[in-house]
Amino acid sequence: MMEEIFSAYNLSQNQLDVELFGNGLINKTWRIKNSHDDYILQKINHTVFKHPEAIAANVRMLADYLANAYPDFLFIRPIKTTTNEEIVHIHGKGYFRLCHYVRQSHTINAVEKKEQAYEAAKKFGQFTKLLSGFPIDKLRVTLPDFHNLSLRYQQFTEALENGNKERIQQSKELINFITKNKKIVETYEHILHNPAFKLRVTHHDTKISNVLFDKNDKGLCVIDLDTVMAGYFISDVGDMIRTYLSPVDEEEKDFSKIKIREEYFAAIWKGYMSEMSNELSTEEKNHFIYAGKFMIYMQAIRFLADYLNNDVYYGAKYKDQNFVRAGNQVMLLRRLMENEASLQRLIEGK
Repeated sequence: MMEEIFSAYNLSQNQLDVELFGNGLINKTWRIKNSHDDYILQKINHTVFKHPEAIAANVRMLADYLANAYPDFLFIRPIKTTTNEEIVHIHGKGYFRLCHYVRQSHTINAVEKKEQAYEAAKKFGQFTKLLSGFPIDKLRVTLPDFHNLSLRYQQFTEALENGNKERIQQSKELINFITKNKKIVETYEHILHNPAFKLRVTHHDTKISNVLFDKNDKGLCVIDLDTVMAGYFISDVGDMIRTYLSPVDEEEKDFSKIKIREEYFAAIWKGYMSEMSNELSTEEKNHFIYAGKFMIYMQAIRFLADYLNNDVYYGAKYKDQNFVRAGNQVMLLRRLMENEASLQRLIEGK
């Protein structure tokens, strides 16, 4: 397989060292080295991303726009094949892309310092700001309804009607919390029809591992652009709030460890607003904390609906894993709501 891929780039496999790289859950990644070059090779998960050519088209358009408008901005675009393509399709094996490795760079799997949260938020904000002049109607949809909360809630209600009755009974407390907070869905639907909220070029997957850092932990650029589509700022800010604020992730079973680190929230606010302050409307800024509710609530719904449907989407590595994940996210949402007043004071500088 590797020989077929490398031949598409006119590279000799005999001169290359190949090693698995990173721990991404969706795409498989390798680091490729020879005496004078360093590459990253990724296999695009065709099960998740049904149309890899849409990803390639989006990245190509964004790269061309940024190269023309902001030539000094670091944007990692795929290397083109000998036939001028951004991806290689090997029949029966999948879709692959090759990029240059950014030397003296590294990624972070979990946010350990508020300065990292600041740098990441700044980079995601800069990405959206610099692309504010890009015609978003040209962007193709790579994951339909990825952050469509209305659809996710509908799928949740269908799981209540048709799902595993024993699991539904077991999940009563979580179900009650989700249904009592349906206002989060109503706010989302209001946003869809509110001209104060603007569709922008949005990353949609702003976990810390999707930022490259230099040796001093300064942000270099954002990576993994498969989910870049037109979207609302709440998707990017919400995912940062969901994944940066608590010292533990969604797999933690001891819910007493789930906390809101307010200094990390302040770092997200300052980093993102350092780039986006003049881009966001007043009403958008007033929904900054809501962005966290939106994303955490949606993830809780997705985990719980899958649990009620017998784990058909996420699967489960152990009994009740998605039940635990849903409970984890519900607890995170509770903590965010409990801290909302103090987080608002941080925004207001009080």
